[in-house]
Amino acid sequence: MKKIKKQSALVTGSAIRLGKDIALSLAENGYDIAIHCNSSVTVAEETAEEIRGLGSKCAIFQHDLRETNGMKKMMKQVLVLFPRLSVLVNSASAYTQASIMNTTPEVFDQQFDVNIRAPFFMSQAFVKVVGRGNIINIIDNKVGFNQFQYAAYLLAKKSLVDFTKMAALEFAPKVRVNAVAPGVVLPAKTRSKEYIEWRKQSIPLRKQGASKNITDAILSLLKNDFISGQMLVVDGAENIAQVGKNASEFDQSKV
Repeated sequence: MKKIKKQSALVTGSAIRLGKDIALSLAENGYDIAIHCNSSVTVAEETAEEIRGLGSKCAIFQHDLRETNGMKKMMKQVLVLFPRLSVLVNSASAYTQASIMNTTPEVFDQQFDVNIRAPFFMSQAFVKVVGRGNIINIIDNKVGFNQFQYAAYLLAKKSLVDFTKMAALEFAPKVRVNAVAPGVVLPAKTRSKEYIEWRKQSIPLRKQGASKNITDAILSLLKNDFISGQMLVVDGAENIAQVGKNASEFDQSKV
């Protein structure tokens, strides 16, 4: 792929996991990187060294995303070090499994604070301070389902889908806003091999995705300047594979 013209990107939650892979991919494609982290400072330093090893400038910005008051100040600090800042990737996420009946107010607030409130105000700060470029929101292919087992998490992510559309309209024409919704790409370390194999059965392509599938989608959205307000689902068609029961599949021998 042809390298994108040198710019800078701020990636939230980019010390570890998918956020880290996104930051590394952008660095490989010519971006200087502002790493955001909360508590993972030591790991962030290791990620920063990897990015610098790719020939890109990198700095770490620590901030608790539940504290919205400091976001504009942080964005200004990023812009001072990275005057060509043109991309914000809202990758930081909180994930707690809890049904509606099992969700406590504390869990609810945490899920909404990190998964919709933070990207809402980070995007606001980006537009106020930078005023041009691209915002990419990382969502989840689960937004296509109503899995009540993840009630607060999914409600927050579903809200992020609508926010992406709203922001694309309000921030146009100087800022484009899009989203990427990963499927089974980086499951939690607690997930067993048996679980992954079981999940693959609901994916039409019958395979697990990789971080590169997500980072390639992000690069594609950044490159195409006529796309805004869209969510690109990268999940092997899992989100469209929900087929309702019908008469043609009913075993008449059981009647």
